Amino acid sequence: MYICIFFCKLLLDLVMALLRSLSAQRTTINLVKSGSCSSPTAAAAVAAQRTHHHHHQRRNLHVAPPSSLSPNLKHHLHHHLHLNRHHQLIWSLLIQQRSLHSPSGPNQQVADVSTLGRKQYQASSSPSSSSSSSSSPQRDPLDVSFNDPIAAFKSKTTWELVRAYLVYMICSSEKLVEHNMTLLKLARSLLGGRLFVMLMKSTFYGHFVAGENRHTIVPTLERLRSFGVKPILDYSVEEDITQEEAEKREVESSVSSAGDNKEEGAMPQYHVDKSFADRRYKVSSARTYFYLNEATCERNMETFIKCLEAVSGATFGTGITAIKLTALGRPQLLLQLSEVIMRTRKYMEDLVGGQGNVLTHHKTIKDLEKYYASVGDNKDVQEFLKNVTSDKEGILHLFPWSGIVDENSQLSDTFRVPDPQTGQMRRLISQIPPKEEEMFRNMIRRLNTIVKTAAELDVRIMIDAEQTYFQPAISRITLEMMRKYNKDKAIVFNTYQCYLRESFREVGTDLEQAKRQNFYFGAKLVRGAYMEQERARAQALGYPDPVNPDYEATTDMYHRTLSECLRRIKLMKDCGDDARKIGIMVASHNEDTVRFAIQQMKEIGISPEDKVICFGQLLGMCDYITFPLGQAGYSAYKYIPYGPVEEVLPYLSRRAQENKGVLKKIQKEKRLLMAEIRRRLIRGQLFYKPKGNYVPI
Repeated sequence: MYICIFFCKLLLDLVMALLRSLSAQRTTINLVKSGSCSSPTAAAAVAAQRTHHHHHQRRNLHVAPPSSLSPNLKHHLHHHLHLNRHHQLIWSLLIQQRSLHSPSGPNQQVADVSTLGRKQYQASSSPSSSSSSSSSPQRDPLDVSFNDPIAAFKSKTTWELVRAYLVYMICSSEKLVEHNMTLLKLARSLLGGRLFVMLMKSTFYGHFVAGENRHTIVPTLERLRSFGVKPILDYSVEEDITQEEAEKREVESSVSSAGDNKEEGAMPQYHVDKSFADRRYKVSSARTYFYLNEATCERNMETFIKCLEAVSGATFGTGITAIKLTALGRPQLLLQLSEVIMRTRKYMEDLVGGQGNVLTHHKTIKDLEKYYASVGDNKDVQEFLKNVTSDKEGILHLFPWSGIVDENSQLSDTFRVPDPQTGQMRRLISQIPPKEEEMFRNMIRRLNTIVKTAAELDVRIMIDAEQTYFQPAISRITLEMMRKYNKDKAIVFNTYQCYLRESFREVGTDLEQAKRQNFYFGAKLVRGAYMEQERARAQALGYPDPVNPDYEATTDMYHRTLSECLRRIKLMKDCGDDARKIGIMVASHNEDTVRFAIQQMKEIGISPEDKVICFGQLLGMCDYITFPLGQAGYSAYKYIPYGPVEEVLPYLSRRAQENKGVLKKIQKEKRLLMAEIRRRLIRGQLFYKPKGNYVPI
C-alpha cells in the first residue's frame, strides 16, 4: 500500500511539473493575444503565424519566412510551417521565452529548440512520409553535445518516457536507493506475487530489463535495431544468497583439496581471504557468480548458449553475448593459473631484468640457451626450451599455452621452469589433484563449446573482466580462444578495465601478440567495476594497490589505451592490411570519452563504415548517447539484460545503486526526458508510436 502511494505521489509530481511548464507558456500566449507583449521577437513570431495562416491552403508548397526575422528564427520556422496555428504559435513563443530567460544566451537556446524540430524526426513521425522514408535507411546528423531529446527518445513511447522519469526520480533519493533491496522484498510480501510483478514491469524492471525470456525480448531487440542500435545479451538471473553463504561457497571453492600451500614465492593476492570472499562487496555494476558444483556450471553454459541463439535469431549477425568465466568453473583454478602467470613474469625479470610480460623482453631462444649454458645438457632443460613459443622477433611464451585450450595437458606438469644453477625443474603451480585437473578441463570444454557455437551462429562473445586476482588467467585463456577462433573475423573479445595501472601495457602486449600470431583482436574498454573492493583488499593483504589514484588518471588511461588501438588500426589501413583485425568497443557512459573517440576517429580517418570501433551503454542508461550514435550511422550497442522478474532483483538493485552514483548523468537525462514529454504534450503526440527506418552498421 505504501509503495503504491509513493509511486502515485511521484506521478503526481511529474504531472504538476508539466502543468507548471504549460501554464507558463499559456501566460505568454495570452500576453501576445492581449497586445501586452512588445518584444520584437514575439511580434515577429505573430507575423510569421499570420503569414502561415494566410498560406494554409498552399501548405504543400515551400513558404519562406518573412525577411525581417532573425536567421535563427527563420531556420526554426522553416522546419515548422506545416504545424497547425495553435502549435506554431506555441513553438514561436517557446523560442522567445527560452532565448529571453536562458543564462546561456538567445542564440544557443534558439539553436537547441531548432534541433528539436529536425526533418528526420518529422519524417519518422508523419504518416504522409512513411512511404518515402521506408525506401532507404535513415541517417541523422550527430549532435556531439548529446543535448537533443528527439534524437535520444524517438524510439520510446510517451509512457516509456514517463516511466523513465519516475525511475530516475527514485534513483535520485539516497535513502530509497540505500534500502532498495529491503523495500523490494517488502513490496513483494505486501502486494503478493502478481501485483508485485505488475509494479516492477511498470517501473524498474520495465526500464532496465528487456523481458523474461529469449522469446519475449524479441520485440525490444527489433525496435532497437529499427533505430540503429544492436544488442549485447545477458541473462541476468542471480542467486540472492546471504553474505555468510557467499563467503562459505567462495572459501570452499577457492582452496584445493590438497590444501592452500603457500610455497616459497607465493603471492598473497592470488589466495582466498575470507574477509573478501563475498565478491559482491562494494560492487554495483557487475554480476557475481559463486561456484556451487559442476552441474551448476553446466547449466550456466546452456544459458549462455541460449543467449547466443536468441541473439542470432534477432540481430542478423550483429549481436553480442557477454559471459563470465567464473560462471563456468571453479575459482580456485583461476587463482592458481593467475599466480602462475605472475610468477612467470617474476621469473623472467630475475632472468633478464626489466618488467612486463615475457613477450615485451624480446629475448630469443639463443638468449635462453646462454642463461642455461651451465645446465644445457640436462634433458629437462632441453625439453623445456623445445616447448618455448617464439618467432623471429623473440619469445612469445615460456609455456605451450595452446595446450590450455587444445590438448589434454596437465596443469601441474605444464608450468615448470629450470633452475639456471642446478637445472632442476621447479613448479610454478602447486600440485593439483586429478579431480581438480578434470574440473579445469571441464571449464575449458564449456568455454570451447560456447565459442564454437558463437562462431557457427555468427555471434560475437565478450568475456567480461573480473577481479585482478582472476584476471591474468581470464585474459590468458581469452587470448588463446582468440588465437583459435579469430582467424577470419573477431568472434572473441577480451575486456580491459582502464582504472588499473597496467591496462595500457596489457592492451599493448596483447595487440602485439595478435599481430605476431596473426589473429583478429577484439577488446571492450571499460572503466572498471571493482575499484573499492580492489583497494581495500590490497591494503588488507599487503600488496600494491592495482588501481589508478583518481578518476582523472583513469580517464587518461582510457584515452591513452584507446588512442593506441586507433593508432594501430590506422597503421594497418595505411599499409593495406585489413583494419578489421582490431575491433574495439568503447563501453562508456561518459560523454567526454565518447566525444574523444569520435574526434580521434575523424582525425585519423576511421569512419563508422570501417566497422572497427563501436560504442556501448546499458539498457535504461544514457539513451541520449546510444540512440543518437546509432541513428547517425555509428556502431552502437545496448547491454540487454533479461530474465524472470523476481529472479533479476539483485540486478535491479545494482542498477539503482549505479544510478545513484552518477547523479550528474541522471540530471541531464531527466532534463531531456522532461523536454521531450513536454514537447509531445504541446504537439498532441501523447500516443506517438515509434517507427524507425535505420539499419545498424
